[in-house]
Amino acid sequence: MEGNLDRYKRLWIWMAIPFVAMQATIFVDYWGDFSKNTWAVHVHYWIATAWYLLLISQPWLFANGRMDAHRTWGVLGIGIAGAFAFTSISQLNRDIIVADYVIANPGGIGPFDAWFFMGIMFAEIILIVAFIAAIVMAVIKRHSLRDHAWWLVSTVFIVMFPAMGRGLQALFIAIYGFDPDIDIAVMPPIYIGQVLIILMTVGVAAYLKVLRHPATYLAVAANLSVFLMEPLGRSAFLDDIARIIIKA
Repeated sequence: MEGNLDRYKRLWIWMAIPFVAMQATIFVDYWGDFSKNTWAVHVHYWIATAWYLLLISQPWLFANGRMDAHRTWGVLGIGIAGAFAFTSISQLNRDIIVADYVIANPGGIGPFDAWFFMGIMFAEIILIVAFIAAIVMAVIKRHSLRDHAWWLVSTVFIVMFPAMGRGLQALFIAIYGFDPDIDIAVMPPIYIGQVLIILMTVGVAAYLKVLRHPATYLAVAANLSVFLMEPLGRSAFLDDIARIIIKA
């Protein structure tokens, strides 16, 4: 562990990479129609941004020996993580609303069918649960630098999917157009995004020498679950359950 200490002191540099990737991919989707976004979307975006910035600043504070500030922001970070999870859960109903719109207006949102938005919702539920689990484990393992740091860092990759997916879909739509008969912008960019996220997860895990850590398994498994989006979204049983639990 002692030999890896320098790696953790440079971790803030590595955390800047997913932050830039997240901001770059969500840029057009968020800032492109800034005035049309609801208040809930604005709050969620800035809380997510705050969480990423926290995971850059915390390793930096640690590297510079500012442990009092590190601990203070760590306590405040629990509130930011809770707010992130809460705002994520509170927006799940949007997917049902959009799915119902597409059912009533076939082709109303280009090539996207209702199952896509239901699949997005189920994928996000899995990722939110994984995020909360990682935060809980980071608190439990707070006395172990290796475990505490990696459980927290893993959350960055667990919650990248929405930003990465939307950003790449926007790119595909810009290239191929928004035609109901052309579905290349539906799942291919999602799959590409997930491969990139998993590669980043494994890359940082290898750098920190935690490839066989439970947090690595959780982050990779959570992102692999997104590949099940279509069967989950097409499941009539899950659709019924979601509509009972989550009100549109």
